[in-house]
Amino acid sequence: MSRKIVNAICATFPGAEVSDPWGGGHDAWKVGGKMFACIGAVMPGVSVKTDSVETAEMLIAAGVAVKAPYFHRSWINLPWGSDEGELRHRLGRSYDLVRAGLPKKLQGALPPRG
Repeated sequence: MSRKIVNAICATFPGAEVSDPWGGGHDAWKVGGKMFACIGAVMPGVSVKTDSVETAEMLIAAGVAVKAPYFHRSWINLPWGSDEGELRHRLGRSYDLVRAGLPKKLQGALPPRG
């Protein structure tokens, strides 16, 4: 897994946009203005949202992920070298969670996710 692979996956999600809100080489992927994935400038890996603190803790305990510094406890960091299938699943799940939390009007304006 690499920044290039993560960015290629995130670019396929409807309405997804990337920016560098803090400068210094961050890739913050957002849908409807809300972040669903972030590649830091220093920490290796990508941080994503999970559905709960308990899910995040379970993934960390299982060795799938590590704590995502500077994020809420429901976020995890998938280090470079993580399984690509797991990466795709977690990016898609994070996108879906964030998209589902958007106002209904904004959700309706987005193309469906294939």
